[in-house]
Formats: sequence, C-alpha cells, structure tokens
Amino acid sequence: MFSVALGLAVYFVVPCPADLTREAWRLLAIFCTTVAGLVVKPAPVGMWCFMSLTFTVMTKTLTFEQGLASLTNQVIWLIVVASFFARAFIKTGFGDRLGLLFVRAFGSDTLKLAYGLQTAEAFLSPAMPSTTARAAGVFVPIVNSLDDRTKTYLMSQQLQGGNVTSCLLVSAAAQNFLCMQIATGMGIPFTNPFMDWLVASSVPSILGILATPIVIYLIDPPGVKETPEAPIIAAKKLEELGPIRGNELKMVGGLAITVFMWIFGTKIGVSPALAAMIGFSLLMIMNVISWDEALEQKGAWDTLLWFSVLISMSGQLNTMGVVPHFANAVSSSLAAMDMGWMQVFALLHGVYFIMHYFFASQSAHVGALYPAFLSMMLASGTPPMLAALTLGFNTNLFGGLTHYASGQAACYFSSGHVPMSLLWKQGAYMSVVNLLIYSTVGMAWWKMLGLW
Repeated sequence: MFSVALGLAVYFVVPCPADLTREAWRLLAIFCTTVAGLVVKPAPVGMWCFMSLTFTVMTKTLTFEQGLASLTNQVIWLIVVASFFARAFIKTGFGDRLGLLFVRAFGSDTLKLAYGLQTAEAFLSPAMPSTTARAAGVFVPIVNSLDDRTKTYLMSQQLQGGNVTSCLLVSAAAQNFLCMQIATGMGIPFTNPFMDWLVASSVPSILGILATPIVIYLIDPPGVKETPEAPIIAAKKLEELGPIRGNELKMVGGLAITVFMWIFGTKIGVSPALAAMIGFSLLMIMNVISWDEALEQKGAWDTLLWFSVLISMSGQLNTMGVVPHFANAVSSSLAAMDMGWMQVFALLHGVYFIMHYFFASQSAHVGALYPAFLSMMLASGTPPMLAALTLGFNTNLFGGLTHYASGQAACYFSSGHVPMSLLWKQGAYMSVVNLLIYSTVGMAWWKMLGLW
C-alpha cells in the first residue's frame, strides 16, 4: 500500500535530523501516511484518520489528549454546524428560490444567465458557507432544469466561477475559516477577520467573477447562446413555490441573525462558531430543522473526527519542531539562492497550487500544507497579512483544477454534463487567468491597502 510504504520510507530510510527527536520524526512519518491516504483513499477518510490516531497513540508518539486536542477547535465545529445550516437551507427551499429569482432576471441568453447564476452564488455564499452544498443543493438542480444545450457551459463556468466567489468572503467556504484560524494561531493579527478578508479579496475576486463566464464562453462556447425559455421556466417554478412563508421565512430570519453576528461578532464578543451555533439553535427552536436531521449529516460528524485528528497532528508537528525545521531549511536554501521575498512568495504560491493535483480536498490541503507554506513565507520576509490572506485565496482558486479537486468539482462532474477532459482543460486555463488577475490587479490593490 503506497500510503503505508511512504510513511515507512520516511521513518526508516530518510535520516532523522539531529535537531529533531525520534518521536517527532515518527509523527512526521505517520502524518505523511495519513495525508497520502487522504489523496489515494485506500479507506474512507474518517476510518483512515481514526486508524492513524490509534497507531499514533499506540506507539506513544502522542498522548490520547494530544491526538484529539483539536476536537474542541472552533473552526471544525463551525464546519460541522455549517453543514447543518446547508441541510436546513436545502430542506426549506430558500436556496432554490434565490437561484430561480436570478434566472428569471438574467436568463434571456446563456451568457447573461451565467452572470445571473454567478451573482446568485455570491449572494448565497455568506449564508451557505459550503461550496459543495451550494453546488449539490442549488446550482446543479437549477442548471439541470434548463436547455440541454446550455448545461455543459453553465455547469463548467459555475464550477470555475464558484471557486473565485469563495475567495470573496471568509464565510463563503469552510476552508477560509480554517486558514484564518491557523494564521491567527501563528501570531498574525487581524483586526476583524471578516472585513480584513473582504477588503483584500474584493477587487481581484470581483474581477475574476466577471471574467470567468466570458472567458469560458469564448473558449468553450455553449451549444446555444439564446435561452428565452429560461426566465419562463424559472417564473413557473417560482409560481409553484408561492410566497415565502412558514419554515422558509424562519430560515431567512435565522440566517440573517447568523450573518449579522458573523460580520459584527468581534464587536460583541461572539466568535464565528458561536454565531453559527446560536443561529442553528434558533432554527431548531423554530422547528425548521430537528436534531435528528442534524445527526443524519454523517459527513459533518465524519469531518469532526478526521479534521480534528489531522489538525492535531499538524499542530504537534509545529510544536515538536518539525515544521520550523523544514521552514528554516527551505528559507536557508532560498536565501542561498539570493532570492527576495517577492520571488519566494511567487515560487511558494506556485508550488502550493500545483500540489493540489495530489489532493482530493481543499480542507485537507489546508490542514496539511498551509501552516508549512505560511511559515516559509514568513521566514523569507513576506509581510504576514499578505502571506496569510493570499494563501487563503489560493486555496479556493484550485477547487476546479480537476474533477476530484473539491466536493463541488465532484458534484459538477457527476452531473454528467462536464466531461473529464473538458474540466481538466478549463481548470488549467482558468488557473492561468486567475494567476494573471491576482498577480497583477491583486498585487496592485494590496499595495494600495498597505499589505506590502
């Protein structure tokens, strides 16, 4: 088995550095096996991480408490509760309603419809902080109800554009919260994580959202460019839904309160995780969703376990000196090459992006690599907030790189309307487009903001 062989090779073949303990090196080997398992998936993710945790404690590499230290991590609980919100969002039909409203308004031709769907995604993102949930619960069903000749184009641009939308707000994707949590834990100060992220991402992300539909339209045009029936279909479905009432209205109220606390929570002492918990509690009190339905979200509870194990291991690698050792080694090598921080910054971003070809989860990528790459950037002299924020943006942009790059990529691919070869091709050329936008307009904007 490749994953196990990799860990054994690290532990028995690669010499342990003199400045690291044998336990630290063993933890690195186990971590390599764990991450490799997340990529090649020899077993379900939760099962694989559970076995890794068991082996780690059994070999006394970590104590039980250290192995599950992140089980109380607020970011992980935010991801879990966000999944409950997504279930309630789909159950009440409010997500469908919002998407259909935009189709009715913008759907007279395919390109205009694409922009309408992208706008809908931007509006949904703060209320539904899961790109996978937005894809599976809202946009794939909506596009599936439209003209067959438009489906390939609309699915494709929604995947690629949705990744840029996830860069816009810290609450637009679960991995964004994780990035900010790791950065904060490494001593990078944020006055208001929501506003700091939004202001920094706004200009390049909005430009990226505007560019995506037209770029794909020009390179891989839809089968039909006029869709006069789309607004009619949307209007009919909206008529069938009727006015907002009952649980759907309660859902809107609960989400409004939660989003308000996400934006202004720092001023009243409410963390993002607590805001989500308060909002979800309100939804349960109002009978919008039940606790039994929350218990049925197996993916959320699975994430609670495997993510806590991965983050606990990652944190201990830092505590035991493994991450600083490699960060110092790389920074020394880069220093020997006489490269300035900006060259190092660009090089590390490129490597971080390309390495996602070996990952099947953006969150797993963050847990495994974000701390190390952030450490290396900081060691090179990269301004802290610039390093932390742009690595977070980068994490979202590779969500459409392959058909397995993210949960949303898998959703659009499994719709049957986006061939694998087309998805990989679009992932490649949209990566170049996003690189140009963020490295030129983005860098200029961040210079104006004083981030560097």
